[in-house]
Amino acid sequence: MQQNSVLLFLLISSLVFVSCDSNRVFDTYKSVPNKWHKDSIISFKVSPPDSTNAYNLFVNLRNTSDYKYNNLFLIVEMNFPHGKTIKDTLEYRMADPSGKLLGTGFTGVKENKLWYKEQVVFKEKGDYTVKIQQAMRENGKVNGVIELEGITDIGFRIEKPEKN
Repeated sequence: MQQNSVLLFLLISSLVFVSCDSNRVFDTYKSVPNKWHKDSIISFKVSPPDSTNAYNLFVNLRNTSDYKYNNLFLIVEMNFPHGKTIKDTLEYRMADPSGKLLGTGFTGVKENKLWYKEQVVFKEKGDYTVKIQQAMRENGKVNGVIELEGITDIGFRIEKPEKN
């Protein structure tokens, strides 16, 4: 009986926590099957709510202890409704100097909310497409990591900036 009460409390607490996320405008994940191939592009279609307010953009990802690197390189491309494209190569720290994975989570899966862009105003009306691709390299090797292990889900998030 005690264990069921604890589980019920945790479930209700997590629902309240998630439902109180008033800054969230868009927040979607897509699963990565087994290994993330270097040619596999994760794509998100986004319809921004307005063209006047500024928003913060994030790449979210979930990884397991099978992720063996201290950092992560991503190529993130944003396609605008009228044909403009912005492409960025980004590096994120994934582990501390001792090798302990960063991120939140009590289980073997860590969740990371990684800054992409801040104070973005979606001036063009229509759908935007965000494409995310891994671009990992090993030290001393020319070719990239073909199949990246340990990444389970890739997400994209748009949120209203917090007011101070």
